[in-house]
Amino acid sequence: MSERDDFLDWVGTQLREAEVALLNGDAGPRRAIWSVRDPVTVFGAWMTGTTASAAEEIFGRLEKNFTDCTSYTFELLSADVSGDVGYTIGYEHVGVRWEGEPRQYTLRVTQLYRRESGAWKVFHRHADDS
Repeated sequence: MSERDDFLDWVGTQLREAEVALLNGDAGPRRAIWSVRDPVTVFGAWMTGTTASAAEEIFGRLEKNFTDCTSYTFELLSADVSGDVGYTIGYEHVGVRWEGEPRQYTLRVTQLYRRESGAWKVFHRHADDS
């Protein structure tokens, strides 16, 4: 398997599982795959942060408000890896409850990753309504 294939396997398993867990109110798996080493940036559809500690605060707010994920699909448009850096670009299609209200939405998402101690970590996310 190529380095890119290994990366995409991680995206389709660990990253996907972390996003679904967050949408069910558990940010623990997302925290595990995010870098705690600045620079870290989150340009979210609803919240923005420019440090690892700000990202942690955002994850805490998200896990308090998301519940009952009914669907999550990541439509990958582009991805690549070069050494210890990778990226993904795509659409997240989500069905979930936000503050108890059912919601369906699609976000355009660009994420950047770096390998830290042999493991992929997200260090940048830009998401907005499509």
